[in-house]
Amino acid sequence: MSTCLALRHLAFEDAGILEDILAARGVELRYVEAGLAPLDRTALAGADLLVVLGGPIGVYETDEYPFIADELAALRVRLDQRRPTLGICLGAQMIAAALGARVAPGPAKEIGYAPIGLTEEGKRSVIAPFAGVDVLHWHGDNLELPPDAVRLASTAVCPTQAFAIGTHVLGLQFHIETKPQKLESWLIGHAVELSKVGISPSSLREQVARSGAATVAAGRRALEAWLDGAGL
Repeated sequence: MSTCLALRHLAFEDAGILEDILAARGVELRYVEAGLAPLDRTALAGADLLVVLGGPIGVYETDEYPFIADELAALRVRLDQRRPTLGICLGAQMIAAALGARVAPGPAKEIGYAPIGLTEEGKRSVIAPFAGVDVLHWHGDNLELPPDAVRLASTAVCPTQAFAIGTHVLGLQFHIETKPQKLESWLIGHAVELSKVGISPSSLREQVARSGAATVAAGRRALEAWLDGAGL
C-alpha cells in the first residue's frame, strides 16, 4: 500500500476531501502533528506522498516556533529528491521557503470564497477546473515564486496564488480541500482573526452555501489530475 504523510499544523485544517480521494486509490494517509514531536526526516523523505497543510503561523516566525526550521530542513531533503509534494496555504509557503523563495506578509488578508485568475500555464494545468470557480482564501502572507516553478494563478493582492514544479510539486495558497460542512470549525477556531479583520461568520456561512459545493467538485478534479500526474 502506498503511504501519504500529512503534516498538520492545526487540528481542524486537515486533508479534507483529499483523504477520501487517497483512500479510494488505496493510499494510506497518516497525520504528523507539527511541533508536537521531533520530525522523522527519513519518514518524511520516504513517503510516497507528502502533504503540508495550512496553519495560522508564518514561515519566518522561527524564533517563536523553532520547529519551523526542522520542517524546512526536512522539506528541502524531500524536494531535492523530487518526491511528490503538495503544499496548501502555509504548506505552499513552506515549500517556497525551503527552496529559497521569500515569504512575507502581503498587503492585505484574503479570507473567504472568491475567484483566482489563472495564468496561461494555469489554464493548461491541473487547476484548470477553477476557471470561474471560487476557492477558499484564508491567508495574509505572500510568497515569491520559487526557482524552476511555474506560476499558475494570482489575485490582485497575491501575485502567486499557485505554482507547480514539474509534475511532482504543487503549491496552493488557497484551500480546495476543505469540506463545506467543516467550515464551522474554522469559524470557531479563527474567531479572533475574523474579529480583527471585521469579517462576520455569518457572511462566510453565506459564501460556503453559495460556493462550497462547486469548490469541492472542482477541487476533486484538480487533485485527481495532480495525483495522476504524480504517479499516485
